[in-house]
Amino acid sequence: MRLFAAVLPPDDIAEELAAEVARLRRLPGAERLRWTGRPGWHFTLAFYGEVAEDLVPELSARLSRTAHRTAPFPLALEGGGQFGRGRALWTGARGDVEALRLLADRAEAAARKAGVPMGEHRRYKAHLTLARSRDAVEVRPYVGVLHEFSGRTWTVADLALVRSRLPRSGVRGEQPRYEVVERWELGGGG
Repeated sequence: MRLFAAVLPPDDIAEELAAEVARLRRLPGAERLRWTGRPGWHFTLAFYGEVAEDLVPELSARLSRTAHRTAPFPLALEGGGQFGRGRALWTGARGDVEALRLLADRAEAAARKAGVPMGEHRRYKAHLTLARSRDAVEVRPYVGVLHEFSGRTWTVADLALVRSRLPRSGVRGEQPRYEVVERWELGGGG
């Protein structure tokens, strides 16, 4: 099962982001990007890749403890940038980004302790992917528009374990499908 831990923006925040993405999609050359759909809007905390079925219960138990140990925190979508010379366009975060980073570190540690093979640890960069490209695309105009974007603040109240099903049809533009496997409310910290 292909899994990752994530923070999912609530519906009203996704609506706000949808309006910003609609604005971006009107820019010249937007058709050269593969835009993520609303089901794909999330802050990936830890990507686990293919996880053996027998490891999922232990991973879930450890993520539950991770959520309980983490207090709810404020977050908002803001700004944007690119990865890989225009291969990915994203919006960033403001608010308690340090709490988000700590939650990402804990989600990664939970997987390691559950026996999920993880690659080398990389410092967490809070971002929500909006579009991708197989080829380098000039995304500076999009980043410029996103620079002005500042969404409303919400309280991150839960942690999700998400299953990702990659496209198999070969149809151009088909998006991965995401299914929330489990969700845990954040606790009081400690």
